[in-house]
Amino acid sequence: MTERPTVLFVCVHNAGRSQMAAGYLQHLAGDRVRVYSAGSEPADRVNAVAVQAMAEEGIDIAAAEPAVLETDTVRQSDIVITMGCGDACPVFPGKRYEDWELDDPAGLPLERVRPIRDAIRARVEELIAGL
Repeated sequence: MTERPTVLFVCVHNAGRSQMAAGYLQHLAGDRVRVYSAGSEPADRVNAVAVQAMAEEGIDIAAAEPAVLETDTVRQSDIVITMGCGDACPVFPGKRYEDWELDDPAGLPLERVRPIRDAIRARVEELIAGL
């Protein structure tokens, strides 16, 4: 792993889970890490309820834009964290891969997104502790 590790969060639409995780990691770790997020089938925009849930935590992900998962982004990353993208995620030797099983917040009301957000925060905190 590089001195300043690069972490890539991947989910299908890159509109909820991966954006919340990227927001938390950037907020909690600052410039100690490089953070990317992408999706195998990116949505048009970030989930508005995910934006609202993160705003409750003081983290603004409203300007984030879903991005397509590029092989080069995976190649440049030290740690790749998938959240339900299945076989769409390319695998390269020497990378650390984790799969976080989390419910998809798409279409859920805020009160059901908050526990997903909180689970993501806990996992991001564990990730930071292990860097």
